[in-house]
Amino acid sequence: MKSQVQLTGRVIFRGEPGYEAARKNWDPHTDRFPKVFVFAQKTQDVANAIRWARKNHVPIRPRSGRHALEGNLSQVNGGIVIDVSDMKKIKLNKKSGTAVVETGNRVGRIVNKLARQGYIAPFGDSPTVGIGGITLGGGIGPLQRTTGLISDNLIELEMVDAKGRVLRANKNQNSDLLWASRGGGGGNFGIYTKYKFKVLRAPAKATVFHITWPWNQFEKVVKKWQVWAPNTSTKLGSELSVGPKKGGNVSMLGLYLGSKSEAIRHLEPILSVGTPTQKTIRYLPYIECTKFLLAPDPVLTQRFSNQFSSSFGRKPFPNKAFKAMREFLEKAEGGTPAGFYFLNWGGAISRIAPRDTAFFWRDPKFYVEWNSSWVKPSHAAKNIALVRNTRKKLQPYIVGSYINVPDQGIQCSGPVYYGKNYARLRRVKAKYDPNNVFNNPQSIPPAKST
Repeated sequence: MKSQVQLTGRVIFRGEPGYEAARKNWDPHTDRFPKVFVFAQKTQDVANAIRWARKNHVPIRPRSGRHALEGNLSQVNGGIVIDVSDMKKIKLNKKSGTAVVETGNRVGRIVNKLARQGYIAPFGDSPTVGIGGITLGGGIGPLQRTTGLISDNLIELEMVDAKGRVLRANKNQNSDLLWASRGGGGGNFGIYTKYKFKVLRAPAKATVFHITWPWNQFEKVVKKWQVWAPNTSTKLGSELSVGPKKGGNVSMLGLYLGSKSEAIRHLEPILSVGTPTQKTIRYLPYIECTKFLLAPDPVLTQRFSNQFSSSFGRKPFPNKAFKAMREFLEKAEGGTPAGFYFLNWGGAISRIAPRDTAFFWRDPKFYVEWNSSWVKPSHAAKNIALVRNTRKKLQPYIVGSYINVPDQGIQCSGPVYYGKNYARLRRVKAKYDPNNVFNNPQSIPPAKST
């Protein structure tokens, strides 16, 4: 007689109290209705949920921080969402310079906890992103030229596979799974419950900066930034944002792991461009630097829906690319968080070979993403088209795309996200999830056996 598989943890079926709250995502217009949400409290709850889903033939979606930029990557009609956000243990081992974190932690919580104890945890541009998802896709951010990507620091993991088995992966066991998990994207191989990272000592103090320019100076600022940012000190990370023409400006945010006077010396080439309207450069205790950079980003009170696309630049944009940028920024809706975002590359990222981890895009000079937002659902189609047409226009000047900022308009997306690592990722998929239980519209299909 078959034993019954029970759902354990905090279980909410459709129609039960708490269902609507569980359904909310970063994108406020999430339109998926799962059959059940399981908020796992421990690894066994994840294993039970996977077994239950298999027995009842329902599709599975893993969820960590509810930040999926394409809502159907962490929700599915009639399926089960296995949410690890109640699993929040963090254990720092100063002796070995490692931290073990459960995958329900949000990035800001880990950064704060480690900074208080004198350690750096790499982060992106938001404190509320789940460590579960950001790590698997690579994990980019202002510290990456010093620390590498978040995934570059991943040295061990715990994952529940499609059969409900708990697997460990490190350099000695299941090393191919560790390789794939360092940039191979979430929702492909299993549901991850624990990560072990190597961590660096934090400096006592560092320098943060925030500079703004008028919108009409965006071309000269971006042109200079694209030449300066990839070649400046690898202790300096900078994010450059250009808002829409209606009500937007140009803004550069970042940090330098050193003194204020050194920071000013490194920043001088970009500060001398145009006429900055605001300059904040502050030498602060490291924990205050992290708070300066990780502005509050409430997940469930967003009013805007967004369409993103992302890529990498191997050399500075020519004038034709700026023409496409300008057209986009003139059409994007004013008053919404839309625009272009650039992040400087190099340093520790490019010291790792493209094939050494699943994250392939090691040699560009900068990262670029653009997004359009809207409040009224009737504005969705034109904004999505705007983002995707801009990608077509920029295509001659960009390469690849970042899986954590997905665009479902990309056809045959595997090689675009994973470059020459795609074939190997398909082989790893075939080994750990041969029946493609973990899938979504742009997930990695298993390699066909020959």
